Amino acid sequence: MTTLILVRHGETDWNAERRIQGSTDIPLNDTGRAQAKDLADRLRDELAGHSPVVVSSSDLSRAAETARIIAAGLGVGEPRGYRQLRERSYGIAEGARVDEFRARWGEWAQAEVPEAETWPEVRRRALAGLRRAVRDARRETAPQAPTLVVVSHGALIREVIRHASAGAFPHEGERLANASTHTFLVERDRLSLQSYAAIPLV
Repeated sequence: MTTLILVRHGETDWNAERRIQGSTDIPLNDTGRAQAKDLADRLRDELAGHSPVVVSSSDLSRAAETARIIAAGLGVGEPRGYRQLRERSYGIAEGARVDEFRARWGEWAQAEVPEAETWPEVRRRALAGLRRAVRDARRETAPQAPTLVVVSHGALIREVIRHASAGAFPHEGERLANASTHTFLVERDRLSLQSYAAIPLV
């Protein structure tokens, strides 16, 4: 059994400007780096005495840098990046502000954006990427079971939460904040949601 902690990356300038990032590779800003450092400190306290810790991430720079900061704070090895753990591609909506998105395409979960990945595509890709990351972490720490910290992206993490909770969570009107953590158990390939952190959608 593996404990999986999904982390949303730290803040970027596009987050601060409430722009849709998707697969566009936007780096962390200074606030995001500070968030990652604070999270590393918290995780170091929370995971003290736990099984071996492995850190992995999406290969986009905002997630990869967050993961490197966390790994350094935890004193563990360099994170491995996975293309499958990238944010949802939002097609022609990338770069648009959130209010513009809603005006043009409607509410987030139901919006059909030209050239964007569908939610089923995001879910299949996310689960395949997480299976790979868990398998690699288990091999790295065998015979001990690892705690795996994976830094990824808001929409992808939401879809994993939906999958693991059979659609019960997240609730309507909730969003996942930058540097938030969401905990799962992985038994073989089965994901079960243990906790998630959300704030009101504004």
